[in-house]
Amino acid sequence: MKNLGLNQIREEYLNFFKQKDHLILPSFSLVPKNDKSLLLINAGMAPLKPYFTGMQTPPKKRVATCQKCIRTGDIENVGKTSRHGTFFEMLGNFSFGDYFKKEAIPWAWEFVTKILEFPKDKLYVTIYLDDDEAYDIWIKSTDIDPSRIFRLGKEDNFWEHGQGPCGPCTEIHYDRGEGKISSAEEFVKASDEDRVIEFWNLVFTQFDKDENDNYNKLANPNIDTGMGLERMATIIQGVDSIFEVDTIKAILNKVSEISGIKYKENHEKDVSLRIITDHIRSITFMISDGMLPSNEGRGYVLRRLLRRAARHGKLLGVNGTFLYKITNVVIENSYESYPELKEKENYIKKIIKLEEERFSETIDAGMQILNGYIEELQKNNSKVLSGEKAFKLYDTYGFPLELTEEILEEKKIKVDIEDFNEEMENQRQTARAAREETNYMGMEDTLVNRIPLEIETVFNGYNNIELKSVIKVIIKDEKFVSSLEKDEEGIVVTEETPFYAEMGGQIGDKGLIYNDNFKAYVKDCKKNVSGKIIHFVKVLEGKINLQDKVTLKIDSVKREKIKKNHTATHMLHEALREVLGDHVHQSGSYVDEERLRFDFSHFEPVSEEELKKVENIINENVLKLIDVKTNIMDVKEALNSGAMALFDDKYKDKVRIVCVGDFSKELCGGTHVNNSGEIGLFKIVSETGVAAGIRRIEALTGINAIKFMEEKDILLKQICNTLKCSEREVLSKLNSQIKDLKNKDKEISVLKAKLASNSEDDLLSNVEEIKGVKLVTGVLENVDANSLRDLSDKIKNKISEGLVVLASKNKEKVLFVAMASKEAVKKGVHCGKVIKEIAKVAGGGGGGRPDMAQAGGKFPEKADEAISKVKEIMGYLVK
Repeated sequence: MKNLGLNQIREEYLNFFKQKDHLILPSFSLVPKNDKSLLLINAGMAPLKPYFTGMQTPPKKRVATCQKCIRTGDIENVGKTSRHGTFFEMLGNFSFGDYFKKEAIPWAWEFVTKILEFPKDKLYVTIYLDDDEAYDIWIKSTDIDPSRIFRLGKEDNFWEHGQGPCGPCTEIHYDRGEGKISSAEEFVKASDEDRVIEFWNLVFTQFDKDENDNYNKLANPNIDTGMGLERMATIIQGVDSIFEVDTIKAILNKVSEISGIKYKENHEKDVSLRIITDHIRSITFMISDGMLPSNEGRGYVLRRLLRRAARHGKLLGVNGTFLYKITNVVIENSYESYPELKEKENYIKKIIKLEEERFSETIDAGMQILNGYIEELQKNNSKVLSGEKAFKLYDTYGFPLELTEEILEEKKIKVDIEDFNEEMENQRQTARAAREETNYMGMEDTLVNRIPLEIETVFNGYNNIELKSVIKVIIKDEKFVSSLEKDEEGIVVTEETPFYAEMGGQIGDKGLIYNDNFKAYVKDCKKNVSGKIIHFVKVLEGKINLQDKVTLKIDSVKREKIKKNHTATHMLHEALREVLGDHVHQSGSYVDEERLRFDFSHFEPVSEEELKKVENIINENVLKLIDVKTNIMDVKEALNSGAMALFDDKYKDKVRIVCVGDFSKELCGGTHVNNSGEIGLFKIVSETGVAAGIRRIEALTGINAIKFMEEKDILLKQICNTLKCSEREVLSKLNSQIKDLKNKDKEISVLKAKLASNSEDDLLSNVEEIKGVKLVTGVLENVDANSLRDLSDKIKNKISEGLVVLASKNKEKVLFVAMASKEAVKKGVHCGKVIKEIAKVAGGGGGGRPDMAQAGGKFPEKADEAISKVKEIMGYLVK
């Protein structure tokens, strides 16, 4: 067997299939496109689903890839076993209706035995029970020993997932043991015991399973193979664990170095070392594909992995942030195959460090909550924390369950795990229910996505606002139809269109489709999965028919405004990089005729001074009247020329570059002005944070920016009129008035305190006694909360053993405060319970501790009635 590193195995595989006339595609992003069934790409074939379903035409009928994948279903086993990992690479060769078994099987055998030089007496093959065709090919087209082929049932060697394309598969296995396996039963046992390792699965998609469970033959069967790169590396490198494979071991060594913990000296610490090693791979690749930590979706997966790794760092005694330091090793070992890692290295590190710091703050917040739970449990002599509370710590505060258990164990308290698991399952069910139903391949199986691939649609709207074409498809109510009548709505596809379909943040055009017999309003324009341009229309007059010759005319006024905003987003991107630094990358945008919205990577709010610099840079370039030009060139040539590309987009061989002179250069398919001067004016209206490390700017251009400035000017004049001063004097006038108001507020507070103090003697003159506990109650007017609390405290101290319950009302609401001495509490007084009951009377609610509580009410007129109820409550509280 050849001695190869993980990166060499990948290279050998892709080169082999390149020689077999396969197109080698780079790995797709971990973020699925048009696939609502997946949170993250979890298999090599996942991003190729549209080619298997026929919704898109593949770039070539033979394709091979090495695909980045994330799976978190077995996350609890990561680090505990030799094989489980959340990140892995899947090698695969695919045929979309081209070659089939007679090519796929011999090629697989050739690669394994001739290229990798696996000893044949260490290999076994399994096939589906009834797949005689595969058996014959193995026997006749390879030199495998027939006694090394075993037939297994559906559970092992048949790939299907509900309805739709499916088929048998054949798997190649490596035997790590000694002696020959002589039967299928013996083989299954050896496989269960991990003596035999399956490393390559060849799926023969030859059937279409219908709703009646009939397996109908596909006219064009497909090949879908998958080989785990890490697993293959363990075999070739003769190691027992993926964590001992060369590239992964390098990461583990770095974790050991930082933590000062040697590998294979302590089982518990080894688990932590492996978890950190695996998770940092996932984290690095996820962020490189544009994901950010958040509390939902794939962002939640990222946050969970990152915090889980950080938690295990703490278990190893690592203080402070450290994960970002390990990222270097991940990148150094993988960037040649995944160049985006190197390109975004600083960005990846900053996101990881920022999230680590936030997690430290979260741990502190979680500790405060947990300490409160512990205090409550100890008061009640309870030894079990409810699963609901443990789950709240986990879900709301990101507090790991194992950390909760560890801290509680010191206090001899346990977590109700069964209850916790039930809460976790409820959350999973909710998440599943929230995910839209899709077909087996995960694509939206709507009629729009089933428009025949042979129907071509061409966008010809960069320089045209109007053109003539022919209607090729009409859809109404999920049915292909031949016409649409007046007032009906549907979808229309034409051979050619000037309408821009929503893409790259730019909204779709609106306008008209018409001829002498009808007129229809185009309310939106989008693309389906295969890239067909579809017009959403409402018929205003007459009747649309298939094959009608029509005129398509966009709303040119809206288009012009959109163009201004779109070009401005390009200029904004460049200006932000100039002012803030090269780490700035676009992470999203939205452009319509009213305004533009631009999301970008940055780690703190942009200051007013920085925003003003950005604005000035853009307006200076607007006033330079720079020509905006577009060019078509090879993607590599475009990127080498310095053109910026979106974070995780894949581009065709030929791309369109939009250049605003020498100032800005980006890959973009959108519509743009011809000269920067057409933008007129650029004005930022807001800057906010939308996620960890992501900021958002909203801005206006042209007439909308001018209107915004005019509104500000009118507002300023109104303020001047109100303050009776000039524009230059506004700020000093406002500061002066604010100072006066603060002084008056202080005077009012002093007067209120005096008024409250004057009530002290009156209240003390009416002390009552109930079951040996003194009680003072009263209703005051217009006393603020602070003064009411101070007065209550003074009276409580003067009566020494007792309860004080006071109310303060004004026209809008009523406030209640209750305070009790320690002796009163010992006798059964509980301020929280008193307040809760009396607040109900006044339409409010609240509570608090036994010795102090407060609440509010909506009905001040019921304050006296509420206070009068205190005696009754005291009657059953006091022992």
